[in-house]
Amino acid sequence: MHVYLDNAATTPMDVQVIDKMTEVMHDCYGNASAIHGQGRKAKAEVEMARKEIAKVLNCNGPEIVFTGSGTEADNMALRCAVNDLDVTHIITSKIEHKAVLETAQELEAKKAITISYVKLDQMGRADLADLERLAEEKPRSLISLMHANNEIGTLNDITAISKIARAHGCYFHTDTVQTIGHYSIDLKVTDVDFLACSAHKFHGPKGVGFLYKSKSLRIRPIMTGGGQEGSLRAGTENVTGIVGLAKALEVASRNIEVKINAVQRNKTYFKEQLEKEIDGIRFNGDTSEQGSLYTILNVSLPPNDNASTLLFQLDMNGIYVSGGSACNSGAIGSSHVLEGIGHPTNRSAVRFSFSKFTTRKELDYAVGKLKELYP
Repeated sequence: MHVYLDNAATTPMDVQVIDKMTEVMHDCYGNASAIHGQGRKAKAEVEMARKEIAKVLNCNGPEIVFTGSGTEADNMALRCAVNDLDVTHIITSKIEHKAVLETAQELEAKKAITISYVKLDQMGRADLADLERLAEEKPRSLISLMHANNEIGTLNDITAISKIARAHGCYFHTDTVQTIGHYSIDLKVTDVDFLACSAHKFHGPKGVGFLYKSKSLRIRPIMTGGGQEGSLRAGTENVTGIVGLAKALEVASRNIEVKINAVQRNKTYFKEQLEKEIDGIRFNGDTSEQGSLYTILNVSLPPNDNASTLLFQLDMNGIYVSGGSACNSGAIGSSHVLEGIGHPTNRSAVRFSFSKFTTRKELDYAVGKLKELYP
């Protein structure tokens, strides 16, 4: 049996997305920058996709800039804020995705900015009182905090963070790579300057994403050599990928509450079965329905002789997951997120992540194999 529980890393593509992309591959092979008929046809596909995405997010089409990944979108937000918006200080957390952390640290090493790290609670959530203090001390900073942590699933209140940013004249960037397509996000309600997305996290293709950039901002590209994307991102447009992204988001947004409830029920069931079958099991981050991403459950396992080869043994049994621990030894490796929330170094941590395709039969199989490894 094969059980795929690594959907936070990437998701299997939806057949509706595959069908749409295949159609475009067959019928629309022009360069979207070309002025002839095939080029105009490709350009029309790109602009229709942009319009459809903007409709889902309740923003304007020109505010969507297509990129090659969520990582590129994060890089663009931080680098453009520093290069073009006179940002000299970034407020972030120590458990952000490395696309944010390493970019900010590189900018600091070049003495372009300084960084402040907001305090976190034991669940890995940004302390809003501390964030307000930092924003008050350093007005016109860029606040960069993710909507949901990609390892532990804890949600930040990005609407509250936005209000703090606005109260102190700060810019706000949020990495929503784990939440776009999984929650309804209304950019007329949640006031952000930058937002990052990657299609393969919600059953779309790999190698395409976008940056939402507020129309009020004037920025320059970080990649030059062409006038594509409103002169904000050089390079021939990935037409099939862009169309696949838009289709995946459209599919994901249909009956979204039904999907949320179904996946949440599976997550709750899986957690309850693990608690029943494995003594001493714990969970990292917020696992409540209100405070956590319904697609992620990060499991902290008791000390055991199988810990160093746990992922390998699960893999050999057809169970595909991701792992991390706060120590630097063993096959599971280290995790800056688990270190950031003080996860014990003598316990293994495994991230199980679910999708609309996950079944109870698969979850029961995974629980049974874990029980064998942790009798």
